[in-house]
Formats: sequence, C-alpha cells, structure tokens
Amino acid sequence: MKILLLGKNGQVGWELQRSLAPLGELIALDRHAVDGLSGDLSNLNDLRATIRQVRPDVIVNAAAYTAVDKAESETALADLVNGQASQVIAQEAAALNAWLIHYSTDYVFSGQGTTPWKETDTVAPVNHYGASKLAGERAIADSGCKYLIFRTSWVYGARGNNFAKTMLRLGHERETLSVIADQVGAPTGADLIADITALTISKVQERPELSGVYHLAASGEVSWHGYATHVIEFARAQGEQLAVTSINPIETSAYPTAAGRPLNSRLNTQKLRENFSLHLPDWQSGVTRMLREFLNK
Repeated sequence: MKILLLGKNGQVGWELQRSLAPLGELIALDRHAVDGLSGDLSNLNDLRATIRQVRPDVIVNAAAYTAVDKAESETALADLVNGQASQVIAQEAAALNAWLIHYSTDYVFSGQGTTPWKETDTVAPVNHYGASKLAGERAIADSGCKYLIFRTSWVYGARGNNFAKTMLRLGHERETLSVIADQVGAPTGADLIADITALTISKVQERPELSGVYHLAASGEVSWHGYATHVIEFARAQGEQLAVTSINPIETSAYPTAAGRPLNSRLNTQKLRENFSLHLPDWQSGVTRMLREFLNK
C-alpha cells in the first residue's frame, strides 16, 4: 500500500508519520516542495500534479487552514486551502480509486445546546473557518471518492504549543488565571487521532462500505476552565512550584474574538466506536500522559 500524507509537520501530521509507517510505503509532505513533490494546499496545480505523480492508494490530508480568527479576514485563503484544495484531492482520489482520509471539525455545527453532535445533525457554522471546513466536507462527498472524514475537536499534541502548556506557563507567571467556563468539549490527543486513523485505514480495505463521516474525540467532557484546573492541579501534585492561587471562570462574552466560538463542542462518537469496534479513552488519560512527558523534560 502506498500512502500520501499531506501536512506532515502539523500536530496530527507529526503523529501520523509514526502511526502510518507500518501500513506501507509512506510519502509524507508539507508545503515545501521536495523532489518535485508539493503538499502546498494553496497551490492547486502543484497539488494535483503531485497526486498524479505519486499515485497513492490512500491519501491522508492532515493539512488545513486553522487560524480561526484570521479566517474572518483571510476568507479567500481559508476557502482555497480548506475547500478548493479538498475538492482537488478528492477528485484525484476518485480518479485513482484511492481512499481519502480527511479531518474536519465540530465548528461545522451551531455550537448550541448541550447534546453531543451526531454525524447526521444539521450543520450551521458560526464562523468562516467552520464554513470553509464544511465546504471541504461537501466537496469530498460530492466527488464520488472513497473517504473517511473525521470531525474532531479541541486537538492537542505533545509537540509544539497547546492549551495545557500555555496554562502551565501562565501558572508560573501569574497568581490569578481567568479561563472560559461556558464552552464544553473533550480535549483530544493528536496521537489518539493518528492511531485511530491507522486502525480504520486497515479496516476499510476489507469493508469499503464503512466510507463516510465520523466523529472522533476522547470520551467525557470538560470546560476550558475545568481543563485548566486539571492541568494546574496535576502539575502541582507532580511538584511544580506554581504562582497561581486561583483560576476564575469567565463567560465567552467576556473574552471577545474576531470569530465566534461554539459553546457546545461535544461530539457523539457512537458511530465510530460501533462500526470499527473501538474504545475511545477518557480525555484525562491523554492529557495526563502528555503532561507527564512535558513535565519530565
């Protein structure tokens, strides 16, 4: 099996380089051209030419425009990378009869209510980032290719910056933190997403009827405030000397941003768990593991 990975250096892409390697020949690209191959999703001609040259059996697209607030002003770039590039990738996958694995977001929903979103729920993005990701989803579905679209949320990776590391840094610098308490989701590790991706790729080779949209997130739910509290309490229990003495809950309205944010980022993962016979661990176990690695450095 030949696998083309796009976005190899992102949080999920970095973990995918590990999880996909045992499945077959892996060609991993980022936006910088190497040996005439380009994974730059803003250059559609080079992207199309690269896929035609590689002729993969599976394309895993972990590249995306993810600057949520900037997407409100950089609408054309967000649409190009998240929408039009997804269409090109899907068209080429269909021509090759290749599988396309693609990642989307809970931001395709309205973010209202408290019920975890199902794959069949009505979509209504609250910002342009969500709209551009939804356009990508629809382009893939319309292409006729075999695909798995994983909608996920609150993604973090041990590599690079993330919310937990930011809270630890601020916890060393400040006595008081103010963290949003009315947005709820499940912190989901890039390593978990990558491992689930590898498992599902193996399974759909035998069961192509499993093609479709799936929700992928760690189990359980928490607010950003609860997440921050977990991080600070764990770090302190590990002997970290922190300055912070209080973590105050605030509402989203107290922290205005260019792009609206969904209050409800809960995702119902029943379809994924049942169709692929998978267990999704609770969010705390992944965060704790990441913190242990980070604090022991």
